[in-house]
Amino acid sequence: TPFPCFQTGNAGFTKHALPSDTAAQPRIKKFQVYRWDPDSPGDKPRMQTYDIDLNTCGPMVLDALIKIKNEIDPTLTFRRSCREGICGSCAMNINGGNTLACLNKIDANINKPTKIYPLPHMYVVKDLVPDMSNFYAQYKSIEPYLKKRDESKEGKEQYLQSVEDRQKLDGLYECILCACCSTSCPSYWWNGDKYLGPAVLMQAYRWMIDSRDEFTEERLSKLQDPFSLYRCHTIMNCTRTCPKGLNPGKAIAEIKKMMATYKEKKAAAAV
Repeated sequence: TPFPCFQTGNAGFTKHALPSDTAAQPRIKKFQVYRWDPDSPGDKPRMQTYDIDLNTCGPMVLDALIKIKNEIDPTLTFRRSCREGICGSCAMNINGGNTLACLNKIDANINKPTKIYPLPHMYVVKDLVPDMSNFYAQYKSIEPYLKKRDESKEGKEQYLQSVEDRQKLDGLYECILCACCSTSCPSYWWNGDKYLGPAVLMQAYRWMIDSRDEFTEERLSKLQDPFSLYRCHTIMNCTRTCPKGLNPGKAIAEIKKMMATYKEKKAAAAV
């Protein structure tokens, strides 16, 4: 037959070898990964290089990290879970930018190494695992849930809202708390103990404008100090780096406008 045959079902055809079937040449790429175990006496932060054949690896940086851990170095430590940009676990700094390893494609240029660090200006638990305790404590402090004055109907009926009010939450509720934005913010680097940071402030705004919530003024009142909100200087690294394409900088600006109105109202009431 003049045409190559391929096996189909149980027809018994055999597949003829084609030039493209020959083994592909290895495409070895270097991954330089931050390593440090603070619980290991004498261990110091360093970069460790791993060689990965891109022909036998998935397309994302997380695929490379999993391959390194499974096949080369089981001591490498990092967080990961969903592998599809939903959980936020695999947030790290890749080639100078904060992102999710599961959404970041490996640069196909094998002459250029990929450099991987933990999220910047965070305490390191081990290797690529940052300590998120302070971040989660700040998130808890804004009370990220619906608050009603009358709780007698809680659990007995739904709290409804219009389509228009629901649409106001678009671009806010999608935040997965990966902390890419907060750890890219210089203001958060220097004032992380007092400044809430873009991720937490965006979630604060999400509850402030929820038509079902009845504690907007109280939420604003908690942000009046000089640090919680006002350390934002519109550098906008947060919006630039968000792997979900959200705009924390805009949310913070909206809180500042709401705060101005709230303070004017408060001052007028005091007269």
